[in-house]
Amino acid sequence: MALLSCALVPLGASASDLPRVASVNVCTDQLVMLLANPDQILSLSDLSDDPRNSVMAERAAQFAKNNTQAETIALQSPDIVVAGEYSDPSMLALLRSIDIEVEQFAITRSLRDIPGDIRRMGKVLGQADRGEEMALDLEQDLAALPEAVGDQPVAAFFLPNGFSLGAGTLSHDILTAAGVRNLSDELGLVGNGTLTLEQVILNQPDALIRSQPFSGFSLSEEMLTHPALEGLPALKTSVDWVCGTPFVMNAIASVREQASALNRPAND
Repeated sequence: MALLSCALVPLGASASDLPRVASVNVCTDQLVMLLANPDQILSLSDLSDDPRNSVMAERAAQFAKNNTQAETIALQSPDIVVAGEYSDPSMLALLRSIDIEVEQFAITRSLRDIPGDIRRMGKVLGQADRGEEMALDLEQDLAALPEAVGDQPVAAFFLPNGFSLGAGTLSHDILTAAGVRNLSDELGLVGNGTLTLEQVILNQPDALIRSQPFSGFSLSEEMLTHPALEGLPALKTSVDWVCGTPFVMNAIASVREQASALNRPAND
């Protein structure tokens, strides 16, 4: 698998004609760090060095942060600002009004979207060859995933307030690529939604997918501790799930390994 090599961008020679970039989204932060020369990166978002949100948090610590504020970014004089689908529209409009180019990237909703985003970011950064190589490596890794056969286990995304994830989400794709069925999908949920406690109990999934609990007491998490759920195994997630990067291969491998330990293995 070609994933680990993606984590360290080659330290190529500085080229004055390469665009200098500021990123204001935790997922574009990671694509920028994977593809840009370090001297191209003017700043990243505040979440870039938060290990709860970014798999590249340690590396992000070496770069300046922009607080996603237009004033801060304008003073850095970037050639391009890369942002997410839901980045602050007023901030982006202000940057565009002073002739700073802004490129927005949609939320990754499927594994098949990731290579295209990598290629696009490579072109934005003047690193098309690097982006193409990384995208091809990921496409090969995805194509090499074994097909799920036999009796697949069922898992339920059951997060605070019953929040769940169905078809049309990156998390669903990661789960099913690892050979695990998604209860929310089988109940007809598309995108984000909720499962009731009753639905989980009645359908008896083989495992739950939960979030890391907050410290202290939270009403939104109280339903997750219901005695009827006691004893259900939990599949652990990680920051590898958060963004559309080659690190999704780590997420898939982790789920597959955990699923193999359930009473009903992912592959017989």
